[in-house]
Amino acid sequence: MAHFSKSTEPDHSSSEENGGEDVPVEVAIIGDLTENATDLVDKLLGVEPGSQCTIYFDSPGGNPYTANSLVSMIRLRSLQATGIVTGECSSAAVWPFAACTRRLVTASSVLLFHPMKWQSEEQVGIREAAEWSRHFSSLELEMDKLLVHLFGVAEGSDTASLIQQWCDQHRYVTGSELAEAGLAELIDLSPLEWLCR
Repeated sequence: MAHFSKSTEPDHSSSEENGGEDVPVEVAIIGDLTENATDLVDKLLGVEPGSQCTIYFDSPGGNPYTANSLVSMIRLRSLQATGIVTGECSSAAVWPFAACTRRLVTASSVLLFHPMKWQSEEQVGIREAAEWSRHFSSLELEMDKLLVHLFGVAEGSDTASLIQQWCDQHRYVTGSELAEAGLAELIDLSPLEWLCR
């Protein structure tokens, strides 16, 4: 279940306490991001287009369509999002994290990269299954390209190959490894000055 911190309503008292500076809206994505997709999109809509926000991630992932929707919300609304992995950011949750303009991890942050998985609990006919299979193959390729693009990596580069390798290996990547690959900033567990002003 995804949970959210701080209201997206303007908090003028915090702005006054910080010498008139606006404190970025904070949103926490905890648990499966699909379960509360409506609430999460609503929270992102509450962030003024083009403004700053901080998104905390501790999520095992969810539906790739939900991930794609969150990426679209962040990018189309030009949100200057700082993503911070406080625990786990795995599977579909990696896409919205990659969409953040600044990405922060700790040494103990963990991200699971893997190919998209198809799971259906519904009974489907053979034609529908065949069409879904065709669509899913295309979607998987597009999402792999999107992930590389969101991380700001050139297709065909060594880093793009590394991301693909992680996906193919179903690899758990530590925050230190992600930072070493140049895909995030490694931070320690001390207060972030820009959040504590």
